[in-house]
Amino acid sequence: MFHKETIQLIECPRDAIQGIKSFIPTAKKITYINQLMESNVFDCIDFGSFVSPKAVPQMQDTVQVLEGLEKKNDTKLLAIIANERGAEIAKPLPNIDFLGYPFSISETFQQRNANSTVEQSFQRIEHIKNIMVGGRQELVVYISMAFGNPYNDPWNTDLVLDWIEKLSALGISRFSIADTTSEATPESIKMLFTLIKYTFPKLEFSIHLHSRAENALLKIEAAYEAGCRIFEGAIMGYGGCPFAQDDLVGNIPMEMLLHRFKTLNENEMQTLLAGFQELIATGTRIS
Repeated sequence: MFHKETIQLIECPRDAIQGIKSFIPTAKKITYINQLMESNVFDCIDFGSFVSPKAVPQMQDTVQVLEGLEKKNDTKLLAIIANERGAEIAKPLPNIDFLGYPFSISETFQQRNANSTVEQSFQRIEHIKNIMVGGRQELVVYISMAFGNPYNDPWNTDLVLDWIEKLSALGISRFSIADTTSEATPESIKMLFTLIKYTFPKLEFSIHLHSRAENALLKIEAAYEAGCRIFEGAIMGYGGCPFAQDDLVGNIPMEMLLHRFKTLNENEMQTLLAGFQELIATGTRIS
């Protein structure tokens, strides 16, 4: 049941666990993600990624996890890719609805995250789009470092708008506006998201914020007031990009988004929290 109007929530267990050093058994991942899907409160689940297992060992079993997932409702599945190879692996897998590509407008972070320049990453998206022709999946581009960066790389709102315009010219219609290192303030969120929505009214935008818990609700409200209706988060606020910086800032806690936008009784909430705690409770060391 939705709160007043349709709000879409995207739960991101992939983002929550990708930096955990102990390997979480595949069966536990399957059980947890199936639980998320069965709850039927999430419009989409970012469940895994097709990236180098050396770079992100926790995601090495994404294909096996997918094989164990049961689609019983309209909940969509999204997987992250970092290059053409990821798109080639994902394309024939019928249960994946979206592929997400992290496109950083910070040169430093683009090199750290995908070993490419921003311009090379743009060309990579062109190639990925060509690979995906004839498939059922849709590409979502994450505008990473959309609110600035900690590396002193150039940033301004025109840079954000210019890249969205260039990417939309390739046929990209879904974007996630991402704040990987918690640079955003409520004021900058409201300003930038309002500007984006006004400039590109026919495109779809979600927001993917990383934040200290004490500031998270103010940021959620700022995005909502700016017209955002698709929010991404992770249970208990876990997560952060392993390539961002040493002191990783977690995701927006999904339970905060659920309390704000959707009707969920306390038992249902506790079940989701308990499921996540069970997921991360044990594991084997990644060598």
